[in-house]
Amino acid sequence: MNKIFDDLAYIFSKNDFSLYMIGSTSRDYLLNREIFDYDFVSDATPLEIKKFLDNDKLNLTFEKFGTIKYFCLDKKIDIVTLRKEFDYKDSRHPSKIIFIKDIKEDYLRRDFTINAIYIDKNYNIIDPANGYNDLKNKKLRFIKDPLISIKEDPLRILRAYRFIKEYNLSIDEDVLKILKENEFLLKNIKEAKIKEEKRKYEEVLKRCITN
Repeated sequence: MNKIFDDLAYIFSKNDFSLYMIGSTSRDYLLNREIFDYDFVSDATPLEIKKFLDNDKLNLTFEKFGTIKYFCLDKKIDIVTLRKEFDYKDSRHPSKIIFIKDIKEDYLRRDFTINAIYIDKNYNIIDPANGYNDLKNKKLRFIKDPLISIKEDPLRILRAYRFIKEYNLSIDEDVLKILKENEFLLKNIKEAKIKEEKRKYEEVLKRCITN
């Protein structure tokens, strides 16, 4: 169990909303690893969340995109509203988003199956993309066509390399070829985003050496 998640999930539930672990948080929890990054999703919108979380602990810079940061127990927590995305026109951001309630729609906007493992307040696993099985079998798979996913957001190329290293995953040779052949698309990504992804990769390397 995890105190940060338990406490926040209780608050959301008390206000008639759901909160789920997602991304690296659910992966690391399932692998019994230390959780470094806290990523949650909810059916509550930022406007609704502001009514019951301490606003002094919230960073609302990206609330119009359904993303807020919450500071709790010296941890920075990302909370994203379940959403549906439309047409990526700048190789990074969707042209339109709408907030939704259904996980089965939310997961379709995600990149990899291991990034779409939802864990609810009772620690039940909700896994529409069969990502937990891929995690156990050390397999990296895109949720949709790899080329389409990469063109939507080329940063997913670097994220793929990081996940392969961090979780010792295998990837199909044809998919790996697509990653390599489309690295030129990274020129469309802001340098700050590239540097941030490289920083995360270096952190992975350090943890691998330590362990």
